[in-house]
Amino acid sequence: MNTTTPTTTPAPQPATAPASMPAPVSRPSRLPSVATLGPFIALLLACGFFSFQNERFLTAQNFSLILQQVMVVGVIAIGQTLIILTAGIDLSCGMVMALGGIVMTKVSADYGLSAPLAIACGMAATMGFGLLNGLLVTRIKLPPFIVTLGTLNIAFAITQLYSQAQTVTDIPAGMTFLGNTLNFGGTSIAFGVLLMLALYVATWLWLRETAPGRHIYAVGNSPEATRLTGIPTERVLLGVYVLAGLFYGIAALLSVARTGAGDPNAGQTENLDAITAVVLGGTSLFGGRGMLLGTLVGALIVGVFRNGLTLMGVSSVYQVLATGILVILAVATDQMSRKGVR
Repeated sequence: MNTTTPTTTPAPQPATAPASMPAPVSRPSRLPSVATLGPFIALLLACGFFSFQNERFLTAQNFSLILQQVMVVGVIAIGQTLIILTAGIDLSCGMVMALGGIVMTKVSADYGLSAPLAIACGMAATMGFGLLNGLLVTRIKLPPFIVTLGTLNIAFAITQLYSQAQTVTDIPAGMTFLGNTLNFGGTSIAFGVLLMLALYVATWLWLRETAPGRHIYAVGNSPEATRLTGIPTERVLLGVYVLAGLFYGIAALLSVARTGAGDPNAGQTENLDAITAVVLGGTSLFGGRGMLLGTLVGALIVGVFRNGLTLMGVSSVYQVLATGILVILAVATDQMSRKGVR
């Protein structure tokens, strides 16, 4: 009796893609995020709305006026953006700016210092306050909100005492140079506006292309993980607050150049305006996420709303109301986008 060995057929193996085939990339991942596009869309919509309400809105001269109106807050907002990127906040920025303006104008008027030396004194004062804020945050571990709330009141008191609550008008011409304008295509553009735009481009490139700039984002994302990689987080934070103080000093010079005087009552709303610009520009209040050029767009949004509502004859009270609503919407969008990422 012959027996045959049954043959077995191997089970089919599932097909596998070649190792060299790249994984497909979903189309949405290539698109900019809402936080990036949102400020630009909001600015375009605002410009479109006000252009229909008043024919003077879309003129080149009106846009030049808007830029002059936002240049002080715009420069303050650069420093505010750097601090918020580290998950901090600076409530003292407006009053520190006012103190810098009073220092640089009063030392020039009282002691006859040249414009460069007087400007250096004012910037030293603003950077000194930045150093104080940074030391309190990094060494004593106080919350930035509490620290800067305290230094806001200190800066306000020093400004009023040092100036004796009097406006300083006897200032050299060198301090008002940035308030002068040049004619470009029939439109007057202030030198201060050009300086503001140059500062935005330079700081944006620094944040994007240099290691210190990337460290700021890293500290905002996770301070402990950043420290474990060997990056001195306290030094980064201290440097950020001092650098922010430098920007407040530049903003003080722009304020003096625009008004032609040192005003002790300046800076009382600029802190909230700067925070508004940063938030509207898409920078997260939780730190580690945001684009500096978005802050410029945020400052322009505030300027466009106020200018457009003024042209429409709307009361300034409603302008403040509109700004508050914009801030709440921007923070709500940031919160929802963070939940979406999770």
